[in-house]
Amino acid sequence: MRCCAAALLRCCAAALLRVQGVGDRACARQLGRAASTISRELRRNAVTRSGGFDYRALPAQWHAARAARRPRIAKLVARPALHAFVEARLAGLLAAPRAGAVPGPSVRWTGRRQGRRQHRRWATAWSPAQIAHRLRLDFPHDLSMRVSHEAIYQALYVQSRGALRRELTAYLRIGRPLRVPHARTRGRGKQFVTPELMNSERPPEIADRAVPGHWQGDLILGLKSSAIGTLVERTTRFKILLHLPRLKGHGTAARIRNGPPLAGHGAEAVRDAITAAIATLPVQLRRSLTWDQGAEMAQHARLRIETGIAVYFCDPQSPWQRGTDVPPRKLGRLNIGN
Repeated sequence: MRCCAAALLRCCAAALLRVQGVGDRACARQLGRAASTISRELRRNAVTRSGGFDYRALPAQWHAARAARRPRIAKLVARPALHAFVEARLAGLLAAPRAGAVPGPSVRWTGRRQGRRQHRRWATAWSPAQIAHRLRLDFPHDLSMRVSHEAIYQALYVQSRGALRRELTAYLRIGRPLRVPHARTRGRGKQFVTPELMNSERPPEIADRAVPGHWQGDLILGLKSSAIGTLVERTTRFKILLHLPRLKGHGTAARIRNGPPLAGHGAEAVRDAITAAIATLPVQLRRSLTWDQGAEMAQHARLRIETGIAVYFCDPQSPWQRGTDVPPRKLGRLNIGN
């Protein structure tokens, strides 16, 4: 906990509830905190001089203030072997079986978003999540070779830590040198999305994946305004790719104001592609479809009439609400190519 009056009051309240014999979950409900937070606080900042785990407010606040002292040496700075492992894989260095290290992709650092996707050649570079998982496989018994993906992102984006070169952000798949605060994206939404169509209003049976027929979808955007659509069934992970060809006149004819998008992934084209794919399935497998708030789903009402499938939308900037479709979409973007 942070060293302030409010944190000290919470420590006092937790200590009083602990003396009264209140359990961790009941204490968490009364203090408005997660049960894991209360359990970790009682275990980490307890007084052990008497041989037990007695929780007292003032010693607990002293322990929390001592642990929160800054600056703290980053793990990637203090451990050169871990730093070298992470930096080599972020840069895309691969080891050949009978040779030395093979250099990764050549990406020019400009200090800003790294241009178009065809110029961001990160195909051989590792993502921070892949590096964090690989450390556990390569060093199963060495606990010093552990780092989370968030720590890698912090080392890249927060230069005061001094752990990783900022130029390595050019190898990230998002190609963004700075992070966008979540507060900047709040309040965004589309006019065709009403509250009763939000992800929170879906039936409970969708969350447990017990009943098949609930789908998640999105678009994979490629070069020169090309795109394909993906549909993934939540229970069986069955995938359907939607063909979205360019319309006649794309790249040659003049653009018409308020006309159909000639790139082939406008609202009408996406609706027709989903209708053609869903119409081939039995009625029992057309229960719901979850999508993000992209403009390609502006004709969701007509889609529901033609197919009988219920359409729901995620919150803005919340891709984890349709997590089943995210891994296939990322792999499809890498494997399908341009």
